[in-house]
Amino acid sequence: MDVLPPGTILQLMYLKERISGLKPGRFVEVGAGAGHISHLLLTLGWHGKAYDLSLTTAQTLRNRFSDQIANGSYDVVLGDWLFAPTEPCDLVISCMVMEHFDDEGQRAFISHGRNCLTTDGTMIAIVPGSPAHWGIEDEIAGHYRRYSRSTAANAFAEEGMNVVHMAGLTYPVSNMLFPLSNFIVKRNESKKLSLSMIDRTKQSGIRGVPMKTTFPKALGLLLNEKVMFPLHVIQKVFGKSDKAMVLYCETKRT
Repeated sequence: MDVLPPGTILQLMYLKERISGLKPGRFVEVGAGAGHISHLLLTLGWHGKAYDLSLTTAQTLRNRFSDQIANGSYDVVLGDWLFAPTEPCDLVISCMVMEHFDDEGQRAFISHGRNCLTTDGTMIAIVPGSPAHWGIEDEIAGHYRRYSRSTAANAFAEEGMNVVHMAGLTYPVSNMLFPLSNFIVKRNESKKLSLSMIDRTKQSGIRGVPMKTTFPKALGLLLNEKVMFPLHVIQKVFGKSDKAMVLYCETKRT
Protein backbone atom coordinates (compact mmCIF):
# COMPACT_ATOMS: atom_id res chain seq x y z
CA MET A 1 0.00 0.00 0.00
CA ASP A 2 1.27 3.46 -0.88
CA VAL A 3 2.38 5.78 1.91
CA LEU A 4 0.16 8.86 1.78
CA PRO A 5 1.03 12.47 2.63
CA PRO A 6 0.11 13.53 6.18
CA GLY A 7 -2.49 16.03 4.96
CA THR A 8 -4.19 13.39 2.83
CA ILE A 9 -4.32 10.97 5.75
CA LEU A 10 -5.91 13.60 7.99
CA GLN A 11 -8.50 14.50 5.34
CA LEU A 12 -9.44 10.85 4.84
CA MET A 13 -9.73 10.28 8.59
CA TYR A 14 -12.14 13.19 8.90
CA LEU A 15 -14.10 12.17 5.82
CA LYS A 16 -14.44 8.61 7.12
CA GLU A 17 -16.05 9.90 10.32
CA ARG A 18 -18.54 12.02 8.38
CA ILE A 19 -19.36 9.40 5.73
CA SER A 20 -19.93 6.77 8.41
CA GLY A 21 -22.96 8.81 9.49
CA LEU A 22 -24.59 8.52 6.06
CA LYS A 23 -26.56 5.58 4.72
CA PRO A 24 -24.55 3.95 1.89
CA GLY A 25 -25.96 4.48 -1.57
CA ARG A 26 -24.85 5.62 -5.00
CA PHE A 27 -22.01 8.13 -5.34
CA VAL A 28 -20.27 10.14 -8.03
CA GLU A 29 -16.71 11.29 -7.39
CA VAL A 30 -15.50 14.11 -9.60
CA GLY A 31 -11.74 14.20 -10.16
CA ALA A 32 -10.87 11.00 -8.30
CA GLY A 33 -7.08 11.31 -8.56
CA ALA A 34 -5.42 8.19 -7.18
CA GLY A 35 -8.76 6.90 -5.93
CA HIS A 36 -8.34 7.20 -2.17
CA ILE A 37 -11.85 8.56 -1.60
CA SER A 38 -13.43 6.07 -3.98
CA HIS A 39 -11.65 3.30 -2.07
CA LEU A 40 -13.00 4.62 1.23
CA LEU A 41 -16.56 4.79 -0.11
CA LEU A 42 -16.45 1.32 -1.63
CA THR A 43 -15.08 -0.06 1.65
CA LEU A 44 -18.02 1.52 3.50
CA GLY A 45 -20.57 -0.15 1.22
CA TRP A 46 -21.21 2.56 -1.35
CA HIS A 47 -21.31 2.00 -5.12
CA GLY A 48 -20.85 4.49 -7.93
CA LYS A 49 -18.49 5.98 -10.46
CA ALA A 50 -15.64 8.42 -10.89
CA TYR A 51 -15.06 11.05 -13.56
CA ASP A 52 -11.65 12.37 -14.57
CA LEU A 53 -10.25 14.44 -17.43
CA SER A 54 -6.89 12.66 -17.55
CA LEU A 55 -6.46 9.46 -19.56
CA THR A 56 -3.53 8.45 -17.34
CA THR A 57 -5.56 8.97 -14.17
CA ALA A 58 -8.57 7.12 -15.56
CA GLN A 59 -6.39 4.14 -16.50
CA THR A 60 -4.77 4.15 -13.06
CA LEU A 61 -8.21 4.02 -11.47
CA ARG A 62 -9.34 1.21 -13.75
CA ASN A 63 -6.30 -0.81 -12.80
CA ARG A 64 -6.74 -0.18 -9.08
CA PHE A 65 -10.44 -1.00 -9.05
CA SER A 66 -10.57 -3.74 -11.68
CA ASP A 67 -12.41 -6.12 -9.33
CA GLN A 68 -15.05 -3.53 -8.40
CA ILE A 69 -15.52 -2.60 -12.04
CA ALA A 70 -15.93 -6.27 -12.90
CA ASN A 71 -18.64 -6.81 -10.26
CA GLY A 72 -20.49 -3.64 -11.26
CA SER A 73 -20.04 -1.67 -8.04
CA TYR A 74 -17.76 0.94 -9.64
CA ASP A 75 -17.07 2.57 -12.97
CA VAL A 76 -14.55 5.09 -14.30
CA VAL A 77 -15.53 7.66 -16.90
CA LEU A 78 -12.95 9.59 -18.90
CA GLY A 79 -14.56 12.95 -19.57
CA ASP A 80 -16.00 16.17 -18.22
CA TRP A 81 -18.65 15.49 -15.59
CA LEU A 82 -20.25 18.89 -16.26
CA PHE A 83 -21.42 17.60 -19.64
CA ALA A 84 -22.52 14.18 -18.37
CA PRO A 85 -26.24 13.37 -18.24
CA THR A 86 -27.95 14.10 -14.95
CA GLU A 87 -28.07 10.83 -13.01
CA PRO A 88 -29.65 10.48 -9.55
CA CYS A 89 -27.15 9.81 -6.79
CA ASP A 90 -27.04 10.06 -3.01
CA LEU A 91 -23.60 11.64 -2.83
CA VAL A 92 -21.60 13.93 -5.11
CA ILE A 93 -18.08 14.28 -3.78
CA SER A 94 -14.91 16.04 -4.89
CA CYS A 95 -11.55 16.75 -3.33
CA MET A 96 -9.44 19.66 -4.56
CA VAL A 97 -11.55 20.10 -7.70
CA MET A 98 -13.86 23.10 -7.34
CA GLU A 99 -10.98 25.60 -7.19
CA HIS A 100 -9.96 24.58 -10.72
CA PHE A 101 -13.03 26.29 -12.20
CA ASP A 102 -13.40 29.96 -13.05
CA ASP A 103 -16.47 31.67 -11.56
CA GLU A 104 -18.82 30.51 -14.32
CA GLY A 105 -17.49 26.96 -14.12
CA GLN A 106 -17.83 26.93 -10.36
CA ARG A 107 -21.49 27.87 -10.63
CA ALA A 108 -22.05 25.15 -13.23
CA PHE A 109 -20.25 22.60 -11.05
CA ILE A 110 -22.41 23.24 -7.99
CA SER A 111 -25.60 23.50 -10.05
CA HIS A 112 -24.95 20.18 -11.82
CA GLY A 113 -24.24 18.53 -8.48
CA ARG A 114 -27.48 19.86 -7.06
CA ASN A 115 -29.44 18.56 -10.05
CA CYS A 116 -27.92 15.10 -9.66
CA LEU A 117 -28.75 14.69 -5.99
CA THR A 118 -31.67 12.65 -4.72
CA THR A 119 -34.08 14.46 -2.37
CA ASP A 120 -31.94 13.91 0.73
CA GLY A 121 -28.63 13.64 -1.13
CA THR A 122 -25.39 15.23 0.02
CA MET A 123 -22.74 17.15 -1.89
CA ILE A 124 -19.29 17.20 -0.28
CA ALA A 125 -16.45 19.37 -1.51
CA ILE A 126 -12.99 19.46 0.03
CA VAL A 127 -11.26 22.63 -1.15
CA PRO A 128 -8.11 24.63 -0.36
CA GLY A 129 -8.71 27.08 2.48
CA SER A 130 -7.01 30.19 3.86
CA PRO A 131 -6.49 32.62 0.93
CA ALA A 132 -3.49 33.99 2.82
CA HIS A 133 -1.66 30.75 2.02
CA TRP A 134 -1.81 31.13 -1.77
CA GLY A 135 1.44 29.67 -3.07
CA ILE A 136 3.37 28.02 -5.88
CA GLU A 137 1.33 24.83 -5.55
CA ASP A 138 -1.87 26.71 -6.38
CA GLU A 139 -0.17 28.09 -9.47
CA ILE A 140 1.18 24.80 -10.80
CA ALA A 141 -2.07 22.95 -10.08
CA GLY A 142 -4.19 25.44 -12.03
CA HIS A 143 -6.19 26.89 -9.15
CA TYR A 144 -8.33 30.00 -9.51
CA ARG A 145 -8.80 30.59 -5.80
CA ARG A 146 -8.49 29.46 -2.22
CA TYR A 147 -11.63 29.66 -0.09
CA SER A 148 -12.52 31.35 3.15
CA ARG A 149 -15.45 29.96 5.11
CA SER A 150 -17.69 32.77 3.87
CA THR A 151 -16.75 32.56 0.18
CA ALA A 152 -17.30 28.80 0.20
CA ALA A 153 -20.69 29.11 1.91
CA ASN A 154 -21.76 31.90 -0.46
CA ALA A 155 -20.72 29.94 -3.55
CA PHE A 156 -22.99 27.06 -2.56
CA ALA A 157 -25.84 29.30 -1.38
CA GLU A 158 -25.98 31.09 -4.74
CA GLU A 159 -26.76 27.75 -6.41
CA GLY A 160 -29.38 26.63 -3.92
CA MET A 161 -27.16 24.59 -1.63
CA ASN A 162 -26.92 24.98 2.13
CA VAL A 163 -23.69 24.19 3.97
CA VAL A 164 -24.82 21.95 6.82
CA HIS A 165 -21.32 21.26 8.09
CA MET A 166 -18.01 23.02 7.48
CA ALA A 167 -14.64 22.35 9.07
CA GLY A 168 -11.07 23.42 8.58
CA LEU A 169 -8.73 20.43 8.21
CA THR A 170 -5.02 19.60 8.56
CA TYR A 171 -4.30 22.52 10.93
CA PRO A 172 -1.61 23.02 12.15
CA VAL A 173 0.27 20.25 10.31
CA SER A 174 -0.07 21.71 6.80
CA ASN A 175 0.75 25.19 8.08
CA MET A 176 3.97 23.99 9.69
CA LEU A 177 4.98 22.15 6.50
CA PHE A 178 3.94 24.99 4.17
CA PRO A 179 7.42 26.56 3.63
CA LEU A 180 8.99 23.14 3.00
CA SER A 181 6.10 22.18 0.70
CA ASN A 182 6.55 25.34 -1.37
CA PHE A 183 10.28 24.65 -1.68
CA ILE A 184 9.76 21.05 -2.85
CA VAL A 185 7.02 21.99 -5.32
CA LYS A 186 9.02 24.89 -6.75
CA ARG A 187 12.08 22.68 -7.22
CA ASN A 188 10.19 19.80 -8.85
CA GLU A 189 7.23 21.30 -10.68
CA SER A 190 7.94 24.89 -11.69
CA LYS A 191 8.02 23.85 -15.37
CA LYS A 192 4.27 23.25 -15.18
CA LEU A 193 3.72 27.01 -15.00
CA SER A 194 4.20 27.11 -18.78
CA LEU A 195 1.18 24.82 -19.30
CA SER A 196 -2.40 25.97 -19.86
CA MET A 197 -4.78 25.98 -16.89
CA ILE A 198 -6.61 22.90 -18.21
CA ASP A 199 -3.35 20.96 -18.66
CA ARG A 200 -2.24 21.89 -15.15
CA THR A 201 -5.58 20.63 -13.90
CA LYS A 202 -5.24 17.32 -15.75
CA GLN A 203 -1.80 16.75 -14.24
CA SER A 204 -2.83 17.68 -10.70
CA GLY A 205 -4.75 14.47 -9.97
CA ILE A 206 -1.74 12.17 -9.61
CA ARG A 207 1.62 13.81 -8.92
CA GLY A 208 4.87 11.97 -8.29
CA VAL A 209 6.79 14.48 -6.19
CA PRO A 210 9.27 12.87 -3.74
CA MET A 211 8.56 13.77 -0.10
CA LYS A 212 5.49 15.73 -1.16
CA THR A 213 3.11 13.22 -2.74
CA THR A 214 5.26 10.06 -2.65
CA PHE A 215 7.18 8.71 0.33
CA PRO A 216 9.53 5.80 1.09
CA LYS A 217 7.80 2.68 2.41
CA ALA A 218 9.72 3.02 5.68
CA LEU A 219 7.87 6.25 6.49
CA GLY A 220 4.68 4.22 6.61
CA LEU A 221 5.67 3.49 10.21
CA LEU A 222 4.89 7.15 10.96
CA LEU A 223 2.46 8.12 8.23
CA ASN A 224 -0.54 6.02 9.18
CA GLU A 225 -3.88 6.52 10.93
CA LYS A 226 -2.82 5.06 14.29
CA VAL A 227 0.24 7.26 14.71
CA MET A 228 -1.53 10.33 13.35
CA PHE A 229 -4.67 9.95 15.44
CA PRO A 230 -3.57 12.65 17.95
CA LEU A 231 -3.14 15.06 15.03
CA HIS A 232 -6.61 14.11 13.84
CA VAL A 233 -7.97 15.08 17.26
CA ILE A 234 -6.06 18.37 17.08
CA GLN A 235 -7.42 19.21 13.60
CA LYS A 236 -10.94 18.73 14.95
CA VAL A 237 -10.24 20.98 17.93
CA PHE A 238 -9.11 23.73 15.54
CA GLY A 239 -11.80 23.02 12.95
CA LYS A 240 -13.03 26.62 13.00
CA SER A 241 -9.63 28.20 12.46
CA ASP A 242 -9.42 30.60 9.52
CA LYS A 243 -5.81 29.48 9.11
CA ALA A 244 -6.75 25.92 8.19
CA MET A 245 -5.43 25.25 4.70
CA VAL A 246 -8.17 22.78 3.80
CA LEU A 247 -11.93 23.29 4.04
CA TYR A 248 -14.46 20.47 4.28
CA CYS A 249 -17.90 21.54 3.00
CA GLU A 250 -20.89 19.24 3.43
CA THR A 251 -23.99 20.59 1.73
CA LYS A 252 -27.62 19.78 0.98
CA ARG A 253 -30.33 21.38 -1.12
CA THR A 254 -31.94 24.41 0.48
